[in-house]
Amino acid sequence: MKKIIAAFVALVWAFTISCAPATSSRYREGDNRGQQTNLTVADEERLTQEALPKMQKDYPPSNSAELQKYISQLGMKIVTANKLEGNPYHYDFTVVDVKNVNAFAMPAGKVFVTVPLIAMASNEAELAGVVSHEIGHVVARHAAERMYAMEQAQNKTWLYAAGGGAIGAAAGLGLGLILCRDGNSSCLARAALIGGAIGAGGGLLVQKYSFLANSREDELEADRLGFKLAVGAGYDKDQVGKFYEKLLQMEKKAGNNSGALKSFADALSTHPPSEERVRQMQEMAAGSPVVKDAIVTTPAFTRAHQTAVSLAKK
Repeated sequence: MKKIIAAFVALVWAFTISCAPATSSRYREGDNRGQQTNLTVADEERLTQEALPKMQKDYPPSNSAELQKYISQLGMKIVTANKLEGNPYHYDFTVVDVKNVNAFAMPAGKVFVTVPLIAMASNEAELAGVVSHEIGHVVARHAAERMYAMEQAQNKTWLYAAGGGAIGAAAGLGLGLILCRDGNSSCLARAALIGGAIGAGGGLLVQKYSFLANSREDELEADRLGFKLAVGAGYDKDQVGKFYEKLLQMEKKAGNNSGALKSFADALSTHPPSEERVRQMQEMAAGSPVVKDAIVTTPAFTRAHQTAVSLAKK
């Protein structure tokens, strides 16, 4: 088993070196000028509507009216506080009923959170940090960029270009993910070979919806945007980044027990934990002023959390 894991790490490392962008970081901070896409807001809405029917089959909405109301109110609180609604997207937030821990965002403002993720959060500020991170992906148009690149690479809609696979991504055993940029054909070929070698380790989202797999730079940018959005909505600066510390700790504790990672496969593949991400969030928190009465948690979170824990056990 150790030899298999070592071989996999070597593959991911080789792929990282050959496909990683030349720049070490990007501080675009949601300023999307210069992006290599000519998608309009209407185009992003079209791409999302193409994906939704299949997405909803794999990730059906939770039947809990309480959780749906809570996550909608939480998301819109963040959006409203930061003056994002209608600028240019209209946002909505949905709790989905699957056993995996995750949250993800589609273009044009659609954000999804799984029941187990709500159950895993320790307080509302931590959950707000996750939701704000997903809003950050929308603001920065990360998924839209991926969909557009897939369309341009194969001259067909992203839905058929994707082919239901993880072409363009390398993921597995919670060790991380690198996505090719700008439809680079040689990089995509290498990614396909590695993706075939690791099988299903990367989680359902990466397997079926590779446009949701974000690069290291995308994740770091969404982290920064998410931190600012959550703090801008009044949440405690020292709590909004805690969820990703949890993912990193869980990955480390899992060791060779790959079974321990199964319920976190989606979160670990779409949001690969790293020391760099955790360090960035800690640095942002340390550099932000202390705000009196910043929100850590609320009675509404406590009720929603209890409901989520109960549902996640079923």
